[in-house]
Amino acid sequence: MAFVETPDGVKLFYNDWGQGPVVILIHGWPLNGDMWEYQARVLAGQGFRVIAYDRRGFGRSDQPWSGYDYDTMADDLHALITTLDLNAVSLVGFSMGGGEVARYLGRHGSARVAKACLISAVTPFLLKTDDNPGGVDVSVFESMVAGLEKDRPGFLAPFIKTFLGAGMLNFSVSSELQQASLTQAMTASPKATIDCVRAFSETDFRQDMKAFTIPTLIIHGTSDATVPMDVSGRRAHEMVPTATFLEYDGEPHGLHFTAKDRLNKDLFEFLRT
Repeated sequence: MAFVETPDGVKLFYNDWGQGPVVILIHGWPLNGDMWEYQARVLAGQGFRVIAYDRRGFGRSDQPWSGYDYDTMADDLHALITTLDLNAVSLVGFSMGGGEVARYLGRHGSARVAKACLISAVTPFLLKTDDNPGGVDVSVFESMVAGLEKDRPGFLAPFIKTFLGAGMLNFSVSSELQQASLTQAMTASPKATIDCVRAFSETDFRQDMKAFTIPTLIIHGTSDATVPMDVSGRRAHEMVPTATFLEYDGEPHGLHFTAKDRLNKDLFEFLRT
């Protein structure tokens, strides 16, 4: 198993597959790098070097008590990039991972980054505030934290169902996949799981969006009930008008699985040019 160490001594697990231009896949909450199973294998087979790591507190990475803020997590990504001496990297962030892409560019610049992709991402700012009236009310996130504190698996099981758009009329998401996703979520530190809800809901990335001066792809599902497209995908495109914006009609938050074939095709087309 491969690890890199952050400046504060946290060991981050990563998979490193294939050879070619480097693509770093940054996972969403509450999963880990294994969520990219259906992208990492395909992209590596298409001539890319694909690195998928587990965020601190998740998967096989260390579970420190602190450091679940976007400045620290962007620095963790920077440690991965610099330790492996990577250049001309394409950063692909899903959901919470989109925040790491934004904060990395805002904090460390794009000297080592060639392209960026935001998939179902939390950028530019989820929380409803006086200067962000279209955001999500804080009570939604308070309810999430309360549910996690009361019964973490009991909260996460139905959350993952919504995340994947699973329902009585949708048979494309198996119960086994839902269980596998829950298993991923339950390997995470409970402290990290809760702290990251606060991080992705409260962090304002609007200034970071100015750093998207490289080719950028934004993908969002129109039926995303976890990170609503009007709050995130469409607003991110308004702030980065040079980006390519793809709306996946009818797709839920977890389109890395539900629209995996289309996503793989769109990622390949974007990354290869």
